[in-house]
Amino acid sequence: MSVSMPLQTPTSLMSRTRPQLLLHNYPPTYNQKYLCPKSLLRKRDHHLHQFPTPLRTFKCSSQRQSADGQAQEYEFERLFSNLNRTTLKREPGSLSSAIFLVAGTTVGAGILAIPAVTQESGFLASAVACILCWIFMVATGLLIAEVNVNTMCELGSGGVSLVSMARRTLGPVGVQIACWSYIFIHYALLVAYVARSSDILTNYLGIPLWESSTLFSLVCGGICYFGSQRFIGAVNGVLVFGIIASFTALVAVASGGLEWDALLKANFEAVPISIPIIALSFVYQNVVPVLCTNLEGNISKVRTAIVLGTAIPLGLFLVWDAVILGSISNLEMGSDKMIDPLQQLRSSNGVVGPIIEVFSLLAIATSYIGFVLGLSDFLADLLKLPTGENRPQPYLLTLIPPIGLALLDPEIFFKALDFAGTYGVLVLFGILPAAMSWSDRYSSSSTSFKPPELVPGGRLTLTLVMGCAGCVILTEILENFGHP
Repeated sequence: MSVSMPLQTPTSLMSRTRPQLLLHNYPPTYNQKYLCPKSLLRKRDHHLHQFPTPLRTFKCSSQRQSADGQAQEYEFERLFSNLNRTTLKREPGSLSSAIFLVAGTTVGAGILAIPAVTQESGFLASAVACILCWIFMVATGLLIAEVNVNTMCELGSGGVSLVSMARRTLGPVGVQIACWSYIFIHYALLVAYVARSSDILTNYLGIPLWESSTLFSLVCGGICYFGSQRFIGAVNGVLVFGIIASFTALVAVASGGLEWDALLKANFEAVPISIPIIALSFVYQNVVPVLCTNLEGNISKVRTAIVLGTAIPLGLFLVWDAVILGSISNLEMGSDKMIDPLQQLRSSNGVVGPIIEVFSLLAIATSYIGFVLGLSDFLADLLKLPTGENRPQPYLLTLIPPIGLALLDPEIFFKALDFAGTYGVLVLFGILPAAMSWSDRYSSSSTSFKPPELVPGGRLTLTLVMGCAGCVILTEILENFGHP
């Protein structure tokens, strides 16, 4: 049966995002589909005495026993509601904006390096590697979402970052690993994005590097700081459509000289060296906590946003790799110096160069916005800033250091990408999500209720995720440091 339940506004349970959280007053029993542990209900009941006036009613659902012993079912769509602090009106995040946020975050600078690292393995082998990496990264993103929603429910607040998740599931050791890995990867990639974007803007605008890097950071950072959820989603949507348009133009121009026989090349022995960069290209997990809060803990929408939001970049990556590798013949391989196929394509086709630059700038901008949102939310949680307020400190700490490092070494782009992809991404977004989910599902110290499992397979799947990431990391360590 369905019932409308009154909702209350506990002021201490506000989200870190601008809209406040409105917790649902549904019957006090855990529902297997959506989350409602007793610890959250206790916090909610405490605040019901302070705020007894119902503000609005929503259709909720759970299960409980009636007086005659029959099970009664109540339906509800979300864990909480996002409220505007001024109007007290609900501001739910839209599914389309969530998909664009994931897609925009995923399509970043990594795509620019894919042809260079896959030229030796060939398109066919690299396509298999891309699909397998996509499945792997979707699984780890869903694991993060599972732990994040469960942590929000247990702590009774939104805006839960990776630190809070690691502290709850893995303890102090997990917190240290998560903190330093998260900070390192995000700063490394933000440095790479600022360095590459400033180079593009300097070439087109004719201004110094420090002005172009500052301009790019201020514009994108200002969108993140001042923009609402809907505005940021709209900006990401425009950027993603711009990426698709420039990408379509690039494919139309460059595919004229496509050599179809070259696409059948497959050297699977060379695939392992390309996996770190391919995995880096699929990084979006940093915005999953923001995603879960914006979508009000609606697990079905979160799952859809992650799968569809990463499927769009997968298609782009495959077509991009096919066009570049199929258009360039006589690639130089086997030497210590890697030849960039994009540079060869620019030199051989004058029309392609500007299109590649536009595509690159838009791809970097979408990913930069996602990383700024994720890192600023992470730093706010790490600094224990008051929730429900948009403080400037996390944004300043997020934006300023990458500008300085990018100006110190303008050639740092590929260095930052390589190091972050090899030794950071597979730890933070590979091993750690599986370890947190393992603790959340099977630890004896976990709560009595069982969270919904977004990734099937139980212990076997979690073991495979951690094992695959560990093997790639070990292989790279042996490859880079095992030879005299």
